[in-house]
Amino acid sequence: MIAGLAAFAVLIAGFSALGVWQVQRLAWKQELIRQVGSRIHAQPVPAPGPQGFDAVTRQADQYRHVASSGRFLHDREVRVKAVTDLGPGFWVVTPLEDARGFTVLINRGFVPAERAAPDVRAEGQVEGPTTVTGLLRITEPKGGFLRDNDPAGDRWFSRDVAAIAQAKRLDGPVAPYFIDADATPNPGGWPRGGLTVVRFANSHLVYALTWFGLALMSAGGAVLWLRDERRRRRGGR
Repeated sequence: MIAGLAAFAVLIAGFSALGVWQVQRLAWKQELIRQVGSRIHAQPVPAPGPQGFDAVTRQADQYRHVASSGRFLHDREVRVKAVTDLGPGFWVVTPLEDARGFTVLINRGFVPAERAAPDVRAEGQVEGPTTVTGLLRITEPKGGFLRDNDPAGDRWFSRDVAAIAQAKRLDGPVAPYFIDADATPNPGGWPRGGLTVVRFANSHLVYALTWFGLALMSAGGAVLWLRDERRRRRGGR
């Protein structure tokens, strides 16, 4: 009997601990969502320069509302496969020479396949000094869509900052992040910015209830087992 009770105790304790952990994860996720929401809707701040590159982290900087001013290097843009609310197509990612002396990749927005070539959206190839505001995003290394990036073939499936910088031979300091441009219209209407999807999976409450439910079921099972054991022992006398 002691061994059986010990087994049920382990199950109840284990399931309860997992439930408590999920409650803690829920609190963490809700705080993360609150922080990200405050960053998105805050006034834009200057994008981090070279002195701040080492301090850029996924948790502290993702989706920070930033601004960068400089000149686009249109001859070094890349097009990254994308699927958006507007359908399949590409992100147009263009290096911007920031006036402060570094280069940052700008995801200028989405274009459908028929607008992928620069010459069919020439109006949108902004020349001269410009300012871009948008959301700071952390690099996406290696690839996406279950496919690896192919720098040699200029085929891209993720916004891998280091790989793009190397493939396009960008000089000087290159920011370790990219910026998703906001919905400010580009001349000619393309690329179309402001399509960043900010979504966090938050099923921790469901998971917590599941673990606590299993703990209760284990407790109920222990009560039934103990009752049956007592009946069995009484019947054996």
